[in-house]
Amino acid sequence: MENENASARGTVFVQTNEEGQNHVLVFGRSADGALSGPARVATGGRGDGVPHLTSQGSVVLTGDGRHLLVTNAGSNDVSVFSARDGDLSLVATVPSDGEAPKSIAEHVGLVYVLNAGSASLVGFRLAEDGLERLAGSEGAVGAGADPAQVGFAPDGSRLIVTDRGTNSIVVYSVEADGRLGDAATSPSSGPTPYGFAFGRGGTLVVTEAFGAEKGKAAASSYRVAGKTVEPVSRSIGNGRSEICWAVVTADGRYAFTTNFADGAVSCYAIADDGSITLENPVAGAAVEGRPGLRDEDLTSDGRFLYAVDTDGGKIVGWAVEGGRLSALGSWNGLPRTAAGLAAS
Repeated sequence: MENENASARGTVFVQTNEEGQNHVLVFGRSADGALSGPARVATGGRGDGVPHLTSQGSVVLTGDGRHLLVTNAGSNDVSVFSARDGDLSLVATVPSDGEAPKSIAEHVGLVYVLNAGSASLVGFRLAEDGLERLAGSEGAVGAGADPAQVGFAPDGSRLIVTDRGTNSIVVYSVEADGRLGDAATSPSSGPTPYGFAFGRGGTLVVTEAFGAEKGKAAASSYRVAGKTVEPVSRSIGNGRSEICWAVVTADGRYAFTTNFADGAVSCYAIADDGSITLENPVAGAAVEGRPGLRDEDLTSDGRFLYAVDTDGGKIVGWAVEGGRLSALGSWNGLPRTAAGLAAS
C-alpha cells in the first residue's frame, strides 16, 4: 500500500515570469490531489514581468518525465531542469535564438521553441548538459504572424503552430534528422486560434478566442492530412469568453478548455470520427464570472486537473472522472505574473 500511495503522488510546476529573476514554483501533490509548498527554484533567466503572458506550453515536462523545460520571455532563453522524482535542479539556461520565447514542444528528445516576438521556430536536441542547437532547424511562422502555441503531432512527424495574427494553423513536416520541411498554412475555422491538443484518432482540437468577443468562445476539430488540416467540427461555441488553453484526457475522449474572461473550465467530448460536442460549458470554475483562469494540465495518471488563476493568485484543482470534474480546492502563493503549468 505504501508503494501504491507513493506512485500516486506527483508535482505541479508553475513559472513566476518575474522581470528581475524568473523562478519555478514547485508544489508537491499528495495521493488525494492536495498540493503543498511551494518551493522556489531560479531559472537563471528573466520573465517579462507582465501579467497574462501568452504561455500555452511555456512550462513543459518531457515525455519521459525526466526534464522540465521553461521559457524565459524577458531574457530570450530556455531553462532545462532535471525533474526526477519531483526534485528540481537547474541543468542549463540556453539562448532561444529569437525574441520572447513563450511555447515549447518536445518529442523523444527533439525540442522546438516558439519565439513569439520574432515569430520564429528553433530546434534543439535534449542532452545531459541542456539543449544542443540543431543546425538548419530554423523556421519562420510568416508575415503578420502572432503565434500562440507550438506542438508535435502524436507521432512526431509534424509540428503545428496556431497563428492568431492571420487566423490560421501552420503545419510543418518534421524530417528524419529533426529539421523542418516546408510549411503549409490552413485557415482556422474561427478567429483567434489559440491553444490546442490532440484527442482520439489524432484529432486536433483548437480553441478559438474570437477576438475576445463576449460569449463567443469556441473550439474546432480537424484531421491532419499531410501538411494540411481538414475541418471536422467548426467553431462549436460554449457561451463563454476568451477561451485559450486546452488539454485532452489520456484516453483521448474529452478536451478541457479554460475560459480566461469568466473563470470557467469547459468540457468537449471527442468522437471516433473526430467530431466534437460541448459536454459541459462549466465543468468546473475558479470563481464564476471572474477573469484570470489560464494555463492548465492533467496529471500523468489522468486523475487530476490543475489550472492557474493568475488574478486570484492561486492554483485551482479538480478530480477527473471521464468528462466530469469535482472541485478539490485551491492553493495560494502565485504572483500576478505567474504563467505556464505542468503536472506529473
